[in-house]
Formats: sequence, structure tokens, C-alpha cells
Amino acid sequence: MPEPSAQPFDVVIYHNPDCGTSRNTLAMIRNAGLEPHVVAYLTSPPSRRMLHHLAQRAGLPIRALLREKGTPYAELGLADPALGDDALLDAIAAHPILLNRPLVVSPKGVRLCRPSEAVLDLLPPQRGAFAKEDGAPVLDAQGQRLTGA
Repeated sequence: MPEPSAQPFDVVIYHNPDCGTSRNTLAMIRNAGLEPHVVAYLTSPPSRRMLHHLAQRAGLPIRALLREKGTPYAELGLADPALGDDALLDAIAAHPILLNRPLVVSPKGVRLCRPSEAVLDLLPPQRGAFAKEDGAPVLDAQGQRLTGA
């Protein structure tokens, strides 16, 4: 378990343990020496109000929070551009698998971390090298982002 950082730095990750991007993002948070609050959103979904707030803080339209792959997106007709935010929020509330992930909240902001390296902008310095689950290197031994990562 990483040592807690010297400064308070609360991080929340809306996490799906079955998602490789989400697992890599969680691992990078821990590589920064932090233990985040992990919200297993499939079993403890955020409220409609929280989803709206997260999207606003991330500067994203509600539609950007929707995941298509492996979800009932097509079956529910969610590609229809006439659907407003309320309908999209209702769909995510009824089917949490529709929430794109991982969403990360830190004192530095809120971000949908796709690709997983996007989380680095929300964290204190990394504590060392990091490679994704597939072996792709992201950070060098000094915790610096590698070119192209």
C-alpha cells in the first residue's frame, strides 16, 4: 500500500473493475502515492444531480458521459440527437453501465480519463515508473511521462 501523500489530496474514481482503462487509471492514482475513494458505480451509481455536476465540472456535455460499447445504448435509442440531458440522465440512472468511465475527481478538477493517462493531469507527481496492464510504458523511473504516452 502506498504511503499517504504529505498534503491532503482526496481523489474519487468512478470505477468499473472489469474495465482495463479504469484499472490502469486506478493504478496511476496509486502510483502517485494516493489511495482514492473508489466508487463502484455499477452497484452504487451516482445520482442524476451528481452526474450533472460532474459533467459541468469536467466541461463535458451529458452526452459525453454515455458509453456505447457493451451497453444498451443502441437498444435504448440514445443516439437520437433530439434526446435532451434529462432523458440521457434518466437512461444512465436506469442503466449505470451506460456511464463512461473512469471519471476522476481531484482538487485539480474532474476528468473522464480516456485514455487512462489523462489522470496524470489531476494528480501530484508520480513516484516512479508505470506501465499499463498491456505492458505499454507510460512513465519512466523518475515518474516522468514518456514521449508519446
